[in-house]
Amino acid sequence: MFSGAMSWPFLRLYVLVLLYFSANAILNVIIPLQGESLGASNTTIGVVMGAYLFTTMFFRPWAGQMIERHGPIKVLRIILIINGVALLLYTITGLGGYLIARMLQGVSTAFFSMALQVGIIDALPDKERSQGISLYSLFSYIPGIIGPLLAIGIWQEGMNYFTVIMVAIAVITGFVGYSAKIEKSEQASVTNESNERKAVTFRSYSQLVKNPFLFKCSVLMLVASIVFGAITTFIPLYAMQLESGNAGIYLMLQAATVVVARFTLKSKIPSDGKWHSTFMMGTMLLLTIASLCVGLSAIGGAIVFYIGAILMGVAQALLYPTLTTYLSFVLPRSSRNMLLGLFIAMADLGVSLGGVIMGPLADLFSYPLMYIICAVLGLLMVGFAYERRKEFVE
Repeated sequence: MFSGAMSWPFLRLYVLVLLYFSANAILNVIIPLQGESLGASNTTIGVVMGAYLFTTMFFRPWAGQMIERHGPIKVLRIILIINGVALLLYTITGLGGYLIARMLQGVSTAFFSMALQVGIIDALPDKERSQGISLYSLFSYIPGIIGPLLAIGIWQEGMNYFTVIMVAIAVITGFVGYSAKIEKSEQASVTNESNERKAVTFRSYSQLVKNPFLFKCSVLMLVASIVFGAITTFIPLYAMQLESGNAGIYLMLQAATVVVARFTLKSKIPSDGKWHSTFMMGTMLLLTIASLCVGLSAIGGAIVFYIGAILMGVAQALLYPTLTTYLSFVLPRSSRNMLLGLFIAMADLGVSLGGVIMGPLADLFSYPLMYIICAVLGLLMVGFAYERRKEFVE
């Protein structure tokens, strides 16, 4: 029998995560392709794609309190309805409707992901936190293995299949979500009651600078997420300019690498509350090399392109659960959930900026140069990840 992070109650939640995020694996390819076919610029496509996680970032700090106030099951059912409406909008509207749909998805994702991640952290023992967060992220990436190839097939065969698949995902996710149960431990209830008394205001964002642990992790996550966002948004369009190289295969390789690495390396992710400079610097170096490979693939060909996908997948697999687990130890327990919400909001903001900022750069220069700029950002973070201060490492 499985236990801990692999017990049946948690596996049920992971399946719900898989279903919930399956639509995005398709939309991340369809929206840029559809946008280009409608004559949209990279800047416009970046704004539409970025609207999703920008909205998520905005609502994330409030999600924990709303869930505690109204109950996770009631909130879950409401957001699944909102998510279903968003998926239906994609099937009946154009690019303007896509923007509204992305924002609706962003609202529902803010509440969905915060409820599950905070629940995992509160319910698991200290030594298993990193495994729980890794498995949550793993199941959110599994759809990315077949989703991009399915999206390419839909694009080539016709958008009628797109409508059928979006409706099916909305219905099945809603059915599984409505039957889900989320139970809190007594310890989690006490912690959340304490958090409920803390009003989340705009002054809370000052902790991103005042708290040294949160500041360091947030900067690393923000910059890395900009790179991840640029990859997700523009790879479908960039691959079309390459003599060899397929966007579906790239995204499939990247997602498959994340899944395999999360499963095989979950026990290697630090879960001791200490800052491991070498580990973090190595992770950011992988991100840098991956971006460079993507940028140089116009010259190096498909092999370099796909090597970049694998390295990017490893970096994604390690970075988020490592930083989240570290913060779960070093942040004050009384405000931990709120501060974790701010950290996750920075990850959302980074992915959003990956489309909004890098889109104009791609319009102004080119896709290869834009990805080389991403590599430069990654290299800066290699140095930023180094830490000697005693408060971090002990």
